[in-house]
Amino acid sequence: MTEKLTKNERRAQAREQARKMQEERQRRERLKKGLTVGGIIVAAVAIVAIVAVVIVNSIRPAGPGPENMASNGIVIGQDFVAERTAATPADAEPTPTEPRDDVVQIEIYLDYMCPVCGTFDEANRATLEQLMQTGAATVEIHPITILDRASLGTKFSTRAASAAGCVAEFAPDQFWAFNSAMYDNQPAESTAGLTNEEIIGLAQGAGIDTEGGLADCINEGRFMSWAEDATVRAGTQPLPGTDGVVADRTPTVIVNGQKYPGSPADAAGFQAFVTAAAGQQGGEPTETPAPSEG
Repeated sequence: MTEKLTKNERRAQAREQARKMQEERQRRERLKKGLTVGGIIVAAVAIVAIVAVVIVNSIRPAGPGPENMASNGIVIGQDFVAERTAATPADAEPTPTEPRDDVVQIEIYLDYMCPVCGTFDEANRATLEQLMQTGAATVEIHPITILDRASLGTKFSTRAASAAGCVAEFAPDQFWAFNSAMYDNQPAESTAGLTNEEIIGLAQGAGIDTEGGLADCINEGRFMSWAEDATVRAGTQPLPGTDGVVADRTPTVIVNGQKYPGSPADAAGFQAFVTAAAGQQGGEPTETPAPSEG
């Protein structure tokens, strides 16, 4: 038979139980605080590393551009195979892509942080892929960097454009897969964007072998200076083959030298514009379609 506790013994037992509960609460709070601080430290270290790369590249002299981007863009043709070109030497002018009359030439000046570019990609990716698969068109991607201000000081747009240059140099035939992965995982404006490791992870997920120098190229921001120079050039000088068009906003889409004036979300409008441009090849240009509303 269990002995009945006295009143004082019950009080002592209650105090002991309360003390143990308080110690357990304090232990959990210390653990929670430690995990929170640890997470903040990890995030801070990642941002510091990114900012360090940004600072280093801001004082690094402009180097040569990426291979296969002599025009400051990469030309992707039938079956997503990229045209091979030499790298533009440091301080040299890019070489514009030669006009052709056997295929439609589509150029896209884009920023990987730009939400409207993401809208254009979502609406028109299938059309572009069909045109490239059949050999009816080439698509020339020009990464530019006008939205660094929207990535909390990490210069995501410039790092992403530099990473695109790395892919163009090391895995040109997989550039379209990388471009698509970047938009499928596009960060929102006013965030730090993706880290370099996350960009490398996206490249790997797109089936790209990041060994052999690609990961190092992305981590060191090898083409950040090139990307910044290409952005200034595209935004202030007439784009080759156009009547004075500049890429002062993204996306800027050029089809056979004519700027697409419609809504980025209007897939039917873009298809009609491409069809009209194709019909003009070898003949007198017709009036450019009016911009679609919306």
